[in-house]
Amino acid sequence: MWFKNLQIYRIINWNISPADLEAVLSKHTLNSCLRIEMQSRGWVSPKAEGGPLVYSLGQQMLLALGVEKKLLPVSVINQFAKLRAVEIEEQQGYKPGRKQMKEIKEFVTDELLPRAFALRRKTCAWIDPVNGWFVIDASNAAKADELVELLHKSIEGCSLALVKTKKSPASAMTEWLAGDDIPASLTIDRDCELCGTNDEKATVRYVRHALDSAEIIRHVKEGKKATRLAMTWRDKISFTLNESLQLKRIVPLDFIKDQIDTSEEGDAFDTDFAIMTGELPHLLVDLMDALGGESDPD
Repeated sequence: MWFKNLQIYRIINWNISPADLEAVLSKHTLNSCLRIEMQSRGWVSPKAEGGPLVYSLGQQMLLALGVEKKLLPVSVINQFAKLRAVEIEEQQGYKPGRKQMKEIKEFVTDELLPRAFALRRKTCAWIDPVNGWFVIDASNAAKADELVELLHKSIEGCSLALVKTKKSPASAMTEWLAGDDIPASLTIDRDCELCGTNDEKATVRYVRHALDSAEIIRHVKEGKKATRLAMTWRDKISFTLNESLQLKRIVPLDFIKDQIDTSEEGDAFDTDFAIMTGELPHLLVDLMDALGGESDPD
């Protein structure tokens, strides 16, 4: 169950035990969408359906936001709305106007929603109260925001802040590609993205390409900034860092895979979580140091 993405927050205020957290989350569990609802959100078990809402191992905790969304494409709504508009035109003798078409689409949407298929997805968050990290496995900020929004609704007094560093990731990554020394804990891999700073925002992407070439340096001298860079941390974990301080495409490497394979733990989920929460805090500390340390939260 290794996280594939990291949206990184600092815990500003968190004073709740796993048992108390379970109790408050149970008041906001995921329910299926009602007949005329497009989407429903709520807490689900991070490990197994019907299991506890808070998975804990030592002082580390894991929770999960569940989202159920009806599949009702706009093209389908428009198709049925056009048929309904033709019927209305025959009845009233003239085509429906803009306001009436809007009302027709709203009526058609309400009519089709109860028959629409629903899909569910899950977004997990890891809570590390020992080191003060709150990390969401989300591929974009919008998915992280919906989890944080429900968390604030569920827990009174909970406070988080997105991590910011004294040196921007874009500046640091650009300097490393230009030849500046990269911290010993990190190595540069073979993928990157460089973006121009002028109005055209000319972008160059390299995939499985040596990044120590004169060509890369030329792009940097022309004013392009690194917006994405693939790296490896201490030969243990590979990831891609972007300009928003998000880590993506996280992959545990052979050293960690060997630990997992030789573990005597019977539950793979438990083993993965234990190793992940043992390694990621060190990765985050090294990354913060590489970016000049953390800025004070707003």
